[in-house]
Amino acid sequence: MCGIAGFIDFTRSGNADLLTKMSDTILHRGPDDNGHELFDTGTAQIGFGFRRLSIIELSALGHQPMKFEEAGLTVIFNGEIYNYQEIRKELEQSGYSFKSHSDTEVILKSYAKWGTKCVDRFIGMFAIAIYDSKNEKVVLFRDRAGVKPVFYYHANDLLLFGSELKIFHAHTKFKKKINYSALSLYFQRGYISAPHTIFENTYKLLPGHLLEIDLKTKNVTEKKYWDVVDCYN
Repeated sequence: MCGIAGFIDFTRSGNADLLTKMSDTILHRGPDDNGHELFDTGTAQIGFGFRRLSIIELSALGHQPMKFEEAGLTVIFNGEIYNYQEIRKELEQSGYSFKSHSDTEVILKSYAKWGTKCVDRFIGMFAIAIYDSKNEKVVLFRDRAGVKPVFYYHANDLLLFGSELKIFHAHTKFKKKINYSALSLYFQRGYISAPHTIFENTYKLLPGHLLEIDLKTKNVTEKKYWDVVDCYN
């Protein structure tokens, strides 16, 4: 199953213990391995946490967060890219080499070659977070059908993200304020429709969308990369 957890803190008040507590809340999603990485850009502190269930690459070469040092990229990824072998062959023909047999490494090098347009080539289910240090941004991707969840909280110069809402409860600056508009949706429909959640300032990233966080300007932009109607037509 795997799970991702992380933060982008423009107040730069986070720490490794906080990140570990966040990712430990989803131990059930990935008992085989875990990883944590902290970055400081000067304007923001970035934390990437991961819980791993080993499926494709069973060795330590599949450990996350995974880096592509030459391109200044770090990724955490929950899901599976079904066509990763075909994409890997294309990348190898372009001169890229690989250390592992994982689809995670294919994501990294696809982003290095095509940027955010890499997602157009992925067939699968995925929740992806990439830290692009050279372009000073973090990008979150959610698969077209929304099989893999991506939640995020954005308030007071802090953005939290992860595979489950309860990850946020482990962060000391998360405000657990009920979103009463969303609560009314629950009573009407029996569920809370995306992008809303039960908490204020907390959202579900929509299927077929990406979220881009500019670390220089603090701008947070949600973009649609795929639409079912356009695809059908």
